[in-house]
Amino acid sequence: MTNVHPLDRFLRLLLAAVLAVGGYFWLGGALQLVAYVLAAVMAITSGFGFCPVYRMLGISGAAHQRKPVGTGLKVIGIMVVVAVIAGGSYASAFFTRKLFLEDFNAMNHFYKQTLFLTGKAEREKAVSNYDQLLSAYKVFQDKYVQKQPFALRNDGKFVADLASVEQMFKGVNALVRTGDLHQAHLDLEKVRPVFQDIFKRNGFSMLSVALVDFHDAMELVLDAANAKDPAKVAALYPAVSEKLQAVEAEANDAEIQTIRKNLDAVQASAKGGQADALPAQGEALKSSFVKVYLKRG
Repeated sequence: MTNVHPLDRFLRLLLAAVLAVGGYFWLGGALQLVAYVLAAVMAITSGFGFCPVYRMLGISGAAHQRKPVGTGLKVIGIMVVVAVIAGGSYASAFFTRKLFLEDFNAMNHFYKQTLFLTGKAEREKAVSNYDQLLSAYKVFQDKYVQKQPFALRNDGKFVADLASVEQMFKGVNALVRTGDLHQAHLDLEKVRPVFQDIFKRNGFSMLSVALVDFHDAMELVLDAANAKDPAKVAALYPAVSEKLQAVEAEANDAEIQTIRKNLDAVQASAKGGQADALPAQGEALKSSFVKVYLKRG
C-alpha cells in the first residue's frame, strides 16, 4: 500500500538525483556517505511509494490523489530527473575542475614570486613570499589530499606528488632565509615539472592553468571598465597583459589574438580618456575570453 503522493514521489526522486550528484562530485568522507544514504532512501521510498515515517505519523499523501498519473507526465518526470543528473554531472565536473585550477593558481602565485625573487637575489622579499607560499601550499595540500576533484580522482600518484612538493618547499627553508639564494632558486625549479606532470596526465593543459590565472586579473579590468574609470584600467593593464603573455606562450592562435586585440583596445580607450567606450570594449574582451575558456579551459 502506498502512502506517498505522486508529486511527493517525483520530488523525492529529484532530491535523490541531486544528493547523488552532489555527493559524488562535491563531497568526501562522512559527508559523502551521508549524501549517498539519503539519496538511496529518497530513491527507494519514491520507487515503492511508501514512507515508513509517514506510516508512523499517520500521514497518507496518496489519499489525496484524485486520479492516476498519466504516462505522459511520468515520461516528463523521468526526463527532468535524467536532465538534472546529466546537467548536474557536466556542470559539477566543469566547476570542480575550474575551482581546482583557481586554488592552484592562488597558491602558485607565491611559488612563482618566490622563484623569481630567489633568482633576483632579493632575500627580504623572497623570504616574505616563501612564508606565504608555505601557508598557501598547506591549505591547498590539506584540501586536495582529503578530496580530489573529479578530473584527478583516478590519479594514483597525485597525493604522493603533493607530499613530494611539500618536501621540496621545506627543503629550501635554510637556503631562502640565510643560505645560497641561487641554489634555492635551482631547487625550487624542480617543483615545476612535478606540477606539469600532474596536469598533463590528468588531461589539463598548461593553457587552462594560464587562462584561469588571466581571468582573475581580467575581472579587475572589467570592473574598472564598467565603472568607466580610465585611470584604474591603465594602472591595471600591465599586470593583466603579463598574465595574457603566459597564455600566449602556450597558444597564440586567432582566438587568443582576439583576446589580446580586445585587451589592447580597452587600454587604448583608457589612455585616450574615452570612458564611455570602456564598458562595451570590456564586454568584447570578456566574450572573447569566455569563447576560448569554454572550449579549451
